[in-house]
Amino acid sequence: MAGVAPTPAALPPHVLERADVRAAIAHHDFGEVFRLAKIHGGISYAKIAEAVGYKREHIGKMARPETDGTGVRPRITQHFKILEVVDGLRIPGHLAGLAPRPWEWERSPDTSQADDPSTLLAQGGAGLWDVAELLRRTEMSHINDAALESIEQGIDQLARAYPHADADYLHERTRNGLQYVTQQLERRMTLRQHRKLLVDAGWLFLLNACVQYDRGQREAANLSKAAALRIGDEAGHGEIKAWAWEIEAWFALTQCRWDDMLTAVEAGHAADQTHSVGVQLYAHKARAAARTGDARLVRDSLDAGRARLERLPDPDHPEHHFIIDPDKWDFYEMDAYRLLGDDERAATHARAVIRISTGPDGTEISPMRAAEARLTLGVAAARTGEIEEAVEMGAAALEANRKSLPSLLLVADELDKELRSRYPREAATRDFHEQVTAIKRGTAAPALPF
Repeated sequence: MAGVAPTPAALPPHVLERADVRAAIAHHDFGEVFRLAKIHGGISYAKIAEAVGYKREHIGKMARPETDGTGVRPRITQHFKILEVVDGLRIPGHLAGLAPRPWEWERSPDTSQADDPSTLLAQGGAGLWDVAELLRRTEMSHINDAALESIEQGIDQLARAYPHADADYLHERTRNGLQYVTQQLERRMTLRQHRKLLVDAGWLFLLNACVQYDRGQREAANLSKAAALRIGDEAGHGEIKAWAWEIEAWFALTQCRWDDMLTAVEAGHAADQTHSVGVQLYAHKARAAARTGDARLVRDSLDAGRARLERLPDPDHPEHHFIIDPDKWDFYEMDAYRLLGDDERAATHARAVIRISTGPDGTEISPMRAAEARLTLGVAAARTGEIEEAVEMGAAALEANRKSLPSLLLVADELDKELRSRYPREAATRDFHEQVTAIKRGTAAPALPF
């Protein structure tokens, strides 16, 4: 970036643009970053050591694929050291899941396009949040309606990207948004503007909770959910409160806490009676009832949810995570009927889910739903003696690029149990069980501040 003071090991643009370098940065595998910097950027380990404050020998040790026979290289885990590496190598903060670094905001005096939104977007960083900041600067007030509208548009785009976008990407952008919005809340503004920003923060915390839970960050997700609930209370925003309770119901569902789940459902209904979140709450109730074998409650909940859904207008953006689209109802019915043992109806809904989740060009626009639909088809196949189809469907589901790990593993466990109870001696059963076990071992992710 023009105007930024160089360091001995600043990564050149062509290195930062490489997919393998970006993947290593995103996973904080800085040993791999050092190795790739030397190969593709000609940056010596001595220069890297000078820039990040390590000895040259330690940099070389980190960059080697294997150092002690285990195949595991030393990792940098302390936050302040991660910042030193990011700053020393001039890695933009958003690539490492951090807020923009101070040096990213520097500009040279002769950079005529420094405040051009398209330039900021092309350079990365906070992206949409940068645009909001530029709009704020157009007036002398601390914040204006144009900036508020830009923030809302950014949140809307993130919520619409949730069904298919990479979870790490969503987490990075959501955290950037939270940092920007909370900074704005410290400025002077009207009561109306303050409430609007509070509501924006509430939606961002809700989305952050979902993404964190998808990534296996259970404790961090609970904190984000609790923050959204507090903001809903403070702003008097029933829909945000209801979605916070819906998220709590989802957490409880995937953790098999049925009583907590039903309590959360009732709290969500009490918070809001008019938006589509109520449909989702009825669906969760049906799914919990199915797992406890209460067929009557399943059907009552599905009937109530469908009735609520039919009273709502068709959404302009059905892919929006906090708007329930009619097509998603097949997904909920699929889950309930599979658990009740109605395999024919479950499979019919599963095939509909896969069809709806696939675009005209064959791209999956809702890969998380499609993955659970394949697991449902796998369960149905296992129950009818089609072990090869069952394992094939299960394996395809586990290989999905976009996953909600808790939800996926909940259904994968069902298929795993069906296979092990019906075909305990089959190699395919053992292979699938090992796949599920391997994913469970890798679900733990470090908790982040937000």
